[in-house]
Amino acid sequence: MFDPGRSDLTLGIVGTGTMGRGIAQVAAEAGCQVLLCDARAEAVAAARDELARIWQRLAERGRLDRGRAGALPGRLAEARGLGELAPCDLVIEAIVEDLEAKRQLFRDLEAVVRDECVLATNTSSLSVTAIAAVCRRPERVAGFHFFNPVPLMRVVEVIDGLLTAPSVGEALAGLARRFGHRPVRVRDMPGFLVNHAGRGYTTEALRILSEGVADEAEIDRVLREAAGFRMGPFELLDLTGLDVSVPVMEQIYHQFYEEPRFRPVPILRRRLEAGLLGRKSGRGFYRYREGRAEVRAPEPPPQLRPAKVWVAPLAHATRVRELVRRLGAEVVEGRAPEDGLLVVAPVGDDATTTARAFSLDARRVVAIDPLCGLDSHRTLMTTPATDPEIAAQARGLFAADGVPVTCVHDSPGFICQRVLATIVNIACEIAQQRIAAPADIDEAVGLGLGYPKGPLAWGDELGAETVMAILQALQRITGDPRYRPSLWLRRRAMLRLSLLAAEG
Repeated sequence: MFDPGRSDLTLGIVGTGTMGRGIAQVAAEAGCQVLLCDARAEAVAAARDELARIWQRLAERGRLDRGRAGALPGRLAEARGLGELAPCDLVIEAIVEDLEAKRQLFRDLEAVVRDECVLATNTSSLSVTAIAAVCRRPERVAGFHFFNPVPLMRVVEVIDGLLTAPSVGEALAGLARRFGHRPVRVRDMPGFLVNHAGRGYTTEALRILSEGVADEAEIDRVLREAAGFRMGPFELLDLTGLDVSVPVMEQIYHQFYEEPRFRPVPILRRRLEAGLLGRKSGRGFYRYREGRAEVRAPEPPPQLRPAKVWVAPLAHATRVRELVRRLGAEVVEGRAPEDGLLVVAPVGDDATTTARAFSLDARRVVAIDPLCGLDSHRTLMTTPATDPEIAAQARGLFAADGVPVTCVHDSPGFICQRVLATIVNIACEIAQQRIAAPADIDEAVGLGLGYPKGPLAWGDELGAETVMAILQALQRITGDPRYRPSLWLRRRAMLRLSLLAAEG
């Protein structure tokens, strides 16, 4: 077993594409000797030249000492064939994402490397156990999954296959720390940790789109401005490309034996077949001109205002009433009046269900999301019967202070509630299955996906009982088992409710 702190550590990398180059860069910068191997000899030369240019640019910008920048290319050498990887303490595979190709490579490597040499795969979606199964010594095989771009994405998944020796994962985690990365130990499961945890964001947004609740731009805008995501889900899908995203979504769904939580929607496959890949094809969920998305500007809010507003006595009614008063409308107390705007603020439920629960005139009902964006981007929701003039009055009122407003069609959980509850629920199930430790789940998702918060921290902020209430309402109204709460979440919600009852 190699010592990750050894000064003379020799690392082999097979495959010198984007990921192989990135791993080579951080390994050389950490003081390792790196042997680069590729089926195409010109690819190794191109990788070495590109890395030398990167280091030179970093020196020119003052981010790397010039002497060190000039010395780093000397840590890279070419292995002209697998046989020249024999001296390596560790070999990392970064070739095409094909199971049989990786298996054959590992068979070939075992014929040349020492018995104590560790073999690692940078696969993002294939089973580490399946790759190791063909090896003579499967206990030395593990996953070492970096993210692109490797020097900037400072998280790496260390995946233990079923037969991986614990010391192998420990050595790889130590090496990741030497590279300046945060290692997270993960069980060998479909999607590992980060890709697994990331299923909720795009799949739920796609469900919302497919149900006609809102269009792509509206969903992206709400999740950016109300929930704080750096990029909307459809912007993200266009950036990644459907030729990459769709196979991964479908693969994870099938590898989990059609688990409803990961179910894709049919519109994805149709768009892929049409060649609407995203930025790379010039058109995806958005059209692109000179690399910029053409996004329809939201309609300006109407000038209409309601004279009086009644707010249903739900959990967040006080905040909503205060907002209505601040925006200049009179709040009607007591029972719902015979005319005027009726505002409901449901958690999990849709506007129609809430209107029925309070025996309200659905023609005058507009819902507002009380959990997300009241101060940054407000989301309204109408029933199928809401009068257009009433909806316009609500939009005018809630946009009166300049905060953007999006009005969506009736949906349990609005947009943010649905997406956040799904993200939290999947993370809870990852914790339930012991795929990774809770602290690792939050940190890896934060580093790997750039979410504003880790999913479990987000669950704590919303409250486990609130997240479970959203999911239960979604499951009750839609009948879809994708929304069933994880046992990990359910138990914490019950405990929190018990504690609140005891304190009260």
